[in-house]
Order: sequence, then structure tokens, then C-alpha cells
Amino acid sequence: MESRTGLPAINDIDATAPFRWLAGAWGDLWKAPVPLFAYGFLISMVSLALTWGIYETNAAFWALALTFGFVFVAPMLAMGPYEAGRRLETGEKPKLGQILFVRTAMRQDVAYLGLALLLIYFFWGRMAQLVYGLSTYQLYETIPDFLRFAASTQEGHNMLIAGSIVGGAIAFLTFTLVVVSAPMLLDPRNNVFAAVATSFRAVSRHPGPLLLWAVIIAILVAACAVSGFAAMVVIFPWLGLASWRAYRALVAEETAQRPLKPVATMKTSELS
Repeated sequence: MESRTGLPAINDIDATAPFRWLAGAWGDLWKAPVPLFAYGFLISMVSLALTWGIYETNAAFWALALTFGFVFVAPMLAMGPYEAGRRLETGEKPKLGQILFVRTAMRQDVAYLGLALLLIYFFWGRMAQLVYGLSTYQLYETIPDFLRFAASTQEGHNMLIAGSIVGGAIAFLTFTLVVVSAPMLLDPRNNVFAAVATSFRAVSRHPGPLLLWAVIIAILVAACAVSGFAAMVVIFPWLGLASWRAYRALVAEETAQRPLKPVATMKTSELS
């Protein structure tokens, strides 16, 4: 089934759908715990190493800004859990190598989406720097000093309010861009333009449930940051699997469930 635009039709969902996606993904997580937790551990270690490196250079502002900006690039890092969700759906138990190197994600359309997210990430960094610069003339080199400024001064409160408004708007735009498009691009027959358009249509049709889904993702990502990225070992693959379920629920079954050819037999021309 296709819409009048030639794009996949969007299914109806209710307000409780995000909780079903999480519940279903939790069950999926325990069907292949070893590769999925290993994947989450790798993402956790890379995130911790990057944050620690920035912290050691006394760039407290960038350590916090880039940590919370992680949400802008996470959809591309979640290609592994998307692939795990796809394989689990067919009754196959995914292996670590299969979710670390997703062959159907190694093509131009996925790269275009990743480039768009990277540009948004850099834009977020510049906006965060602008908000910070307009809030104080001092440079806080350590995270405790920066947190003290943010929590105990009027200028810090203004910075948090302005940063939350600007960051929230950019984050929701990013979410609208990728909530369906990132997992949809696992199918090499979908192009980036159709995937992004489908993602925007899904959010415009179901703004309430998907706004709730965005808030849930933000809370869980914040929990990862607060835990020093330890919680990411579980939360990252869990959210990836739930995002795959969200895509499957939102995009009409006749188009979303077109069978994929086995990756090993796909021609090179189909991957480019």
C-alpha cells in the first residue's frame, strides 16, 4: 500500500504505543543479550573516552555540550541494534559481527543521512557556544565550576533556559528527520529522500505519541550521561531495538515488511 504521494502509508497508533515499543524491545534484548550488550559496551566506552579526553583538556563547557549533543548522532550509531531487530523479527539470532558491520548500511543514502546529522551536530555545538558566550564573560575550565555557575547564578539560569529552548528545538527537528528514516534505510531499495519524507509524515500525523517517544528517548539518554555512560550498555541497544519496532509500527506493513534478500547474495550494485 502506498500513499497518494507514492510514499509508504503511515499506520495509525495510539498514545501508549511508545510503551509497547519499549516493552517489546526489552524482550528482544534478552533474545540475544551477548552481542547486544557487547555493542552497548563498545558505544559506552567510546563515549566515555571522548568525554574524558575533553574533560582532561579542561574544556568543561564542551564536555557537557557534546555529551548532550550525543542525541544528534545516536541514530546512525544505532544501525547495529536496528539490524538486530530486523533479524530477530525473522526468527534469526544476530551475531556481534552482523550488527557491528551492517552491510546494507554501507551505501550512499545512509552516508547522506549521516552527513546531515553531523552538520546538525556541529550547528548545535555553535549554538551552545553562542548561548554560553552571551551568558557569561568568564571561562569555566572545570565541570564543577561550570555546574556551580549554571546552578547558582542568574546568568547560569538564563543560560540553561535559553539552551534548553534552542537545544530542544534542534533535537526535535533531528528526531523528526530520523525517527523513521534511519531504520528505513536498512532496506537498500529505499532512498534517503523517501525515508526522510516518510519520517516527517509520521511525526506530522502522530505528533502526540511521537513527542512522548522523543521525551522518553531524551530521559533515557540523560540517564546514560548521569551514570557516566555505564547505563548505555543496556539503554543504547534497548532504545535501538525499540526504535526498530517504532518504525515497523508506523510504516504500513505492505511496504515496511517487504522481504530483504539475504545480504550475502546481494549484488554490489544493490548496495550502492
